[in-house]
Amino acid sequence: MKALLLVVLLAATGPATAQYPSKPVRVLVPFGAGSSTDIVMRIIAQPLGQALGQPVVVENKPGADGAIAAAEVARALPDGHTIVLGTNSPFSAGPHLRKVPYDAIADFTPISLVGNYTFFVLVHPSVPARTLAELIAYARANPGKLNYATGNTSGIVMTAMLASQANIELMHVPYKSEPPAITDLLSGTIHVMISSYATVAPQVREGKLRPLVTTLPNRSPLLPEVPSIVEAGFPKFSVVPWAGMFGPARMPKDITERLNRELNALLKRPEVRESLAKQAFDAKGATTEEFSVYVKDQYEIWGRAIREAGIQPE
Repeated sequence: MKALLLVVLLAATGPATAQYPSKPVRVLVPFGAGSSTDIVMRIIAQPLGQALGQPVVVENKPGADGAIAAAEVARALPDGHTIVLGTNSPFSAGPHLRKVPYDAIADFTPISLVGNYTFFVLVHPSVPARTLAELIAYARANPGKLNYATGNTSGIVMTAMLASQANIELMHVPYKSEPPAITDLLSGTIHVMISSYATVAPQVREGKLRPLVTTLPNRSPLLPEVPSIVEAGFPKFSVVPWAGMFGPARMPKDITERLNRELNALLKRPEVRESLAKQAFDAKGATTEEFSVYVKDQYEIWGRAIREAGIQPE
């Protein structure tokens, strides 16, 4: 009888992983449908759901450069059923730009790095520039004439860095997400934009938008003819946009490790890596400990870049 009671007690107090997940897992995306983060999450949602044994429901929560989605996850129950595919916008840059209703380090459980985005400096074909040097020369000759769009803090910070380092004056037109900004870039209402490749791939292939450089240190294999920003004479571009999975603070270690294990396994699958690579997204993965260090480092790196670019907090 005592042995039976012990078995029942152990079953009742066993690790949360044995029961996790007990229902569909909500993954919030901090940007709109069709954004690069949305595309990445929808690529990994199905295989992640299959691995977990429960559907993974992708929910777009755009606004405040990702802070709305991040704040909701910070307030959620730490049971692993509400998580966020976070990016440098709400976790590295946003807290340096404005007051946010959460602590980007203390209010979350880092689960895993997912990977890095590829961004390009793009212009509408009406802009008389086929190289970055030509764009800078035109902007200097016509101060304040060119405008630029941003759909996330990556665009905000990188365009401010470029303008500061190139000593040019551009008019800022902010958007909540990249897709509506791309619509106005295609119409010619917007002249310049630093955008992730996933959002503009069809338009670039069709020649509707002109890429001048990639913001990475090296050329992208998807557009090998486009030089890197380092080649174009700007070696001090220190920021690289990233995405990673987070849960609320105090999430049980066994649930965090389960999510980390399944994410890292699927990020190694050739078909998943190929799908992400087609969006110019470099799949990475990391242990929970490695990602925790990465998040803290990125917070400092983006904060320093914002200060050096002369961006004033709101």
